[in-house]
Amino acid sequence: MTNYTVIVNGKSYDVFVEKKKVNTGNTTNAAPVSAPAPMPIIKSVSKAGGGGEDVAAPMPGKIIEIRVRVGDGVKKGQELVIMEAMKMHNPILAASDGMISKLFVKVNESVQTGQPILSIK
Repeated sequence: MTNYTVIVNGKSYDVFVEKKKVNTGNTTNAAPVSAPAPMPIIKSVSKAGGGGEDVAAPMPGKIIEIRVRVGDGVKKGQELVIMEAMKMHNPILAASDGMISKLFVKVNESVQTGQPILSIK
């Protein structure tokens, strides 16, 4: 087990990584590797105003897919957009049921942390 300290948004977290062996079918080639962390599922960030909820970018990145259109009904937990950040595809999920009332971004557009992506009413 290896211990790392990771700082996210100014907060410090202790992370422990356990080494695993990879079975390559040939036991002489087994090598220790770190187990990959599961891909995070990112929920929308809510902002007050307009009688709805603005879904904001949780981190800087690039919008690579928009899975909804204005007027679409959405359910809590539904994927709204796919954002590329830190070379990973991160789904942005709806935090509540509602209807898409506005899109603020386009595919291939870069966004900053906290920038509105879309609005749900």
